[in-house]
Amino acid sequence: MQHMGAYGAGKAGSVSFDPAAFFTHPRTILRVMSWVFSIVVFGCIVNEGYINIGSERLLCVFNNNADACNYGITIGVACFLGSIFFLILDYYFPSISSVKDRKRAVLLDLIFSGLASFLWFVGFCFLANQWQATSADELPLAQGSDAARATITFCFFSILSWAVLTLSALRRFLTGSSQNLFTWQHLDPAPSNARATPYPIANGATIVTTNPYQAPPFTETLDPKKLTQQRPMAPAF
Repeated sequence: MQHMGAYGAGKAGSVSFDPAAFFTHPRTILRVMSWVFSIVVFGCIVNEGYINIGSERLLCVFNNNADACNYGITIGVACFLGSIFFLILDYYFPSISSVKDRKRAVLLDLIFSGLASFLWFVGFCFLANQWQATSADELPLAQGSDAARATITFCFFSILSWAVLTLSALRRFLTGSSQNLFTWQHLDPAPSNARATPYPIANGATIVTTNPYQAPPFTETLDPKKLTQQRPMAPAF
């Protein structure tokens, strides 16, 4: 088994890109889900998050609080761009040969994912509180109510997705192992010209195998009588 460099640097460039493995990897799926959730959040606010009641001024459906709508749009756009950035980073990560650069990439993922999870939690609490304080008189014909509920719901989903990404990044940062990076990166099999390794057994005999990973020690025994019969006898005088 070949020694693996920290954060998989020893395998940089040695593994070809596998699109099926990349797009079915749990981390990639979570990033795509987070990307979709952010689109839903800021899309709902931009399209139906503002109403016009008898004037040209648009009012936020969340208790007429413009800060609530601005916060949802800001965090949604930020996580939308962040998801795209880290998807691209995951794509190029196997080709990065520097251990320091790989460690910085994992640390950046950890910081951003943790911050995004916290901001989504704050946004969920803030928007839910403002929606609860919104009276029916402020929303004629329940205008924007569906968009407001969808925004709050997908804020909650975003908390979960970014929290899992944070735990994944934390595990990668603590272990520094390529086994947690991508499914198509795996440990190399033992080379065909592996060095023979003898295993001692009873009576001083040995069993020699050319593949130490398939022949554990003490799996074969020899009959002591047969060993005695095979030994040359000294001539009698």
